[in-house]
Amino acid sequence: MDIRYFGQSARLSEAVVAGGFVFLSGMVPENTEADVKGQTQDVLAQIDRWLEECGSDKAHILEATIFLTDMNDYAAMNEAWDAWTAPGRAPARACIEAKLAKPEWAVEIKVSAVCK
Repeated sequence: MDIRYFGQSARLSEAVVAGGFVFLSGMVPENTEADVKGQTQDVLAQIDRWLEECGSDKAHILEATIFLTDMNDYAAMNEAWDAWTAPGRAPARACIEAKLAKPEWAVEIKVSAVCK
């Protein structure tokens, strides 16, 4: 099976494509000064870029796991998520409250998709 790695470092790959599937690492905000809605928008834009590079897009996402540092931010995160999700193509999803690796991160999102 052909496996392709994207954005590799010694520790992880930002994305891996295998068997017609795209697996993204957990994406975290680059703009940590933003509120949770802005951080979510930042992460979703990164997801768009990685999916495109891997031959997919948000309409082909199968599942998503969202990690929030505070479930009180659920509504604000969903504002960004709902505006972004491809109409009629909402993936299976879980949202979990978790302590993230850096305190300035309010959200982390991990998705898997199929190639177009």
